[in-house]
Amino acid sequence: MTVLILTCEEDVTADMVVVHLNAAGVPVVRLDPADLTSTVALSGEYVHGAFRGHLSSAGRLLSLDGLRSVWVRRPGTAAARAAEPSPWLTEEASQALYGMLRGTGARWMNHPDAAMRARHKPWQLRQAQLSGLPVPATLITSFPQAARDFAERYPDLVVKPVSGAHPQDPPRAVPTTRVPPGADFAAVAYGPTLLQRRVAKRADIRLTAVGARMLAARKETVPGDDPEVVDVRFASSSSPWRPADVPPRLGEAVQAYLREAQLSYGAFDFAEDADGTWWFLECNQSGQFGFVEVDTGQPIARTIAEWLAGPGTERARNADRCGTTAS
Repeated sequence: MTVLILTCEEDVTADMVVVHLNAAGVPVVRLDPADLTSTVALSGEYVHGAFRGHLSSAGRLLSLDGLRSVWVRRPGTAAARAAEPSPWLTEEASQALYGMLRGTGARWMNHPDAAMRARHKPWQLRQAQLSGLPVPATLITSFPQAARDFAERYPDLVVKPVSGAHPQDPPRAVPTTRVPPGADFAAVAYGPTLLQRRVAKRADIRLTAVGARMLAARKETVPGDDPEVVDVRFASSSSPWRPADVPPRLGEAVQAYLREAQLSYGAFDFAEDADGTWWFLECNQSGQFGFVEVDTGQPIARTIAEWLAGPGTERARNADRCGTTAS
């Protein structure tokens, strides 16, 4: 049974997992949907109530019946590198590839439908609340007066993009930024704006959840760090990430979040305040983990490889019916 990894060629994070799969003797096929119709080909046959599907990449032929799991890591846009790319060809290639894969018994990390829903920040915030995770007071609005009223109630605010996307090409990360006192919120009318009460944090927390396994890391705020830089991705602090224990109740809430979101993987970001409370900021359903593993030595890549190498959906159901537990 084969593990299929959908990601771009330069994905070093995926390389870390492939090393463990190879060491365990688990067959792996890695391809980028962007290469469809150039170096990647597909075929699916639906005859007499049966389905036979195949993918071809780098000289290897993969039967979709033999799929163990599919890891949707960071795939490119389908058929983007075709000889004559077009929006029409992208849609056709995407429908064909993901439509066929949806019809297999493979496990997903993460299923495209679940991943698409989980990308939406407003949905994340509400689901975090319902799951029992502490969420800082947040407003998403295009009403300038609503922003002014919110700022009066919570004078210390940060602003961040709702989608995380940058309007320019190529896309760039947009940092979370403190809102200066007396800010003019008139520009809020030109686009939805996300305002959030700033957590006076003593540490950043990255919790990587792989199925039921949770590996948390903590990066302590160092005295003397620029207080205006609130986004850990842009901080110049030399403080390393260190392993951290997950508070039991928070761990239960994270698992509740994953169940509702139907995710098998999630990279959760929290801000830890002076009282030790972990405030939920976001959950990236395809977030990076390599930088945490390098600092902490936590076996995140190995844990992902073990999940991907586990029994497929149909086999797991059969095991459950027989009274055994499948991972």
